[in-house]
Amino acid sequence: MYALEVRDHIMIAHSLPRPVFGPAQGLHGATYIVDVAFFRETLDPDNLVVDIGLASDALKKLLAPLNYQNLDTVPALAGQITTTEFLARFIFDGMAAAVKAGDLGPHAAGLAKLRVTLEESHVARASFEGALA
Repeated sequence: MYALEVRDHIMIAHSLPRPVFGPAQGLHGATYIVDVAFFRETLDPDNLVVDIGLASDALKKLLAPLNYQNLDTVPALAGQITTTEFLARFIFDGMAAAVKAGDLGPHAAGLAKLRVTLEESHVARASFEGALA
């Protein structure tokens, strides 16, 4: 299977208000490196997995409302515990919607799956991976 990845980052603040999170229950900041991997069985007619420029633009657009924000106050995340795992799925869903909407070009419909990975430090990261319908 072919794969292509694009990368960006976001700087956020949030709290994780449950005892299991210990000191992270309080408001704290994080800088996430965000990687999105696109997979397909065969290359498109231009021998691409997906257009890198369009994929990068779609990721930047998706992340913009989160960047430099307190996620506790972002309406799209209201009522959620914004763990790294949750955010990986949230970004996956946004990128899958961008693929479906044609934002990554007409041949992106041939993508088989996506993986979104958020690296929160040099020792910890979380991902969500799934097929595209």
